[in-house]
Amino acid sequence: MKHGGDSRSQHTNAAPITPNWSAGWRYNSPPNWPPPPSADWVPPSGWQSDPAWGPAPPNWAFWVPRQPDTGSPSFQPARVVQAQPQAPVQQEAVPKDTGADLTVGLFGARGKAKELAAEVQKVTSENAALRAQLDRLGVLSLVEIEERKTALTQEIEEATAALAQDITSQKAALSREIDERRTGLAAEIAAEQRRHAATLAAIKAEESTIAERLNGLRAQTVLTEDTLILQEAGVYEYTHPLDDSVAYKAELARLQDRIKAMVRKDGGAVAGSESMTMNGSHAQGMKMVREFSKLLLRAYNNEADNLVRGLRPYKLATSKDRLEKARATIEKLGQSMDIRIGAEYHSLRFKELELTADFLEKLAVEKERDKEEKARLREERQAQLELQRQREKLERERAHYVNALAALEDKGDVDAANRMRAEMGEIDKAIEDVDYRAANIRAGYVYVISNLGAFGEQMVKVGMTRRLEPLDRIRELSDASVPFNFDVHAIHFSNDAVGVEAEMHRLLADRRVNRVNLRREFFYATPAEVRDLLAAVAGDLLEYTDVAEASEYHQSINANTADATEVTVAAG
Repeated sequence: MKHGGDSRSQHTNAAPITPNWSAGWRYNSPPNWPPPPSADWVPPSGWQSDPAWGPAPPNWAFWVPRQPDTGSPSFQPARVVQAQPQAPVQQEAVPKDTGADLTVGLFGARGKAKELAAEVQKVTSENAALRAQLDRLGVLSLVEIEERKTALTQEIEEATAALAQDITSQKAALSREIDERRTGLAAEIAAEQRRHAATLAAIKAEESTIAERLNGLRAQTVLTEDTLILQEAGVYEYTHPLDDSVAYKAELARLQDRIKAMVRKDGGAVAGSESMTMNGSHAQGMKMVREFSKLLLRAYNNEADNLVRGLRPYKLATSKDRLEKARATIEKLGQSMDIRIGAEYHSLRFKELELTADFLEKLAVEKERDKEEKARLREERQAQLELQRQREKLERERAHYVNALAALEDKGDVDAANRMRAEMGEIDKAIEDVDYRAANIRAGYVYVISNLGAFGEQMVKVGMTRRLEPLDRIRELSDASVPFNFDVHAIHFSNDAVGVEAEMHRLLADRRVNRVNLRREFFYATPAEVRDLLAAVAGDLLEYTDVAEASEYHQSINANTADATEVTVAAG
């Protein structure tokens, strides 16, 4: 039962009755009892403890002063002990279930008194021992604790005040140090900014000087880096379009005749001063002008001839720029005699460079066309040879079947003869197919192949072959010119393979890799994209592989990875 519970279940051993002076005292609950509901709780009249709580310790003081000494009454009650009615309590609570026998007979009172005296002596000894232990451990009285608390509070206040003063002084010192440091850093930053500004001004001045020098050097030099020129050249455009290299060669011959005519005396290739004198002689002055004119013209022609001999179509603009600068240099050297290259002659040499470049480009195109044509004819001859060999093979087989059929007919084996005639019909059908392929040059196979290791996943080749075995052509393409073999995505037979190939090339024209040589049949496309186009052009596809096998490429990648792992392990 808790404090303040129902009195019907209370123990008969009651707590002390509240004294009339309880205003200066407070109830002190035993340690083995539950704590009171509040610090100001006072047991009501007739209140008893719960038997389950057990007995209170011997000589337990149920009432203690609220404040030490100050304001308390002059009478201070001692610890309440049972059988002491003058204490501020009626009687000390004793639980029912303590096991003590409270009923003593008439003839056993002395023995019982002795037993109780021994028990009291034992409890008194234990109490004295506990008090000695408390004194040894330094347990203080309430007054001493309060005095100690006051002293500690004063020490804490003094330490706090000293610490605050110390913090204030340190903060002031740090503030002064920060201000001094900030002032120093500001001065350093300002000085550094001035130095940087001076350096930047010097760099800009130097940059301006270098830019001027660079512009001057560019005006005097000619761009000759072949790689850069090739990148800037793009597709070659003919300056003087003609039908073929023969026409260009004839035009060049006529132009060179005009150049030779102008080089002759008074042809207009070079001109000089007409009023030059030397040692007071006009004749000697004119002779000197003619000799220097020949010398400078010779230098100009040597430069032009060297440019023509080493000309490449993509270097035409560079060569013309170089010849223009050579002309300017020669005129600068002959300025004192007013020697200059004729404008018409210079124009003819320019045209010579242009025609030479056109001739070389046309010649290269014709050679490439001849090469492709020879390859086509070689492929055609190979296909014809295969068709011829296949027909000869079928003819030999048919002759064997004819002889066997005659023998079976002579024996009268009708069933075997009929089977032989059916097999001969298949051979006749194969001969007809070969004859049709030989006669119809448009029939053949359209193939779609790729090379993942050489060209990546975004490039395919779409071509056509008239071979009886189209894989032979694909194996030829997988020669030493590519690092890995081609993978086949589709091989589609068509009676108009030429038309199917042409239509596929038209649909993929904007994805063509080589925009100059249209005989190069490579396109930027995935196998899946080409599959859809081929199905739309040729109809149903019996078989198509979207993913390239690329076995050699993947094996090479795995081998490189394994080697790298071994090197890493060895290094670790």
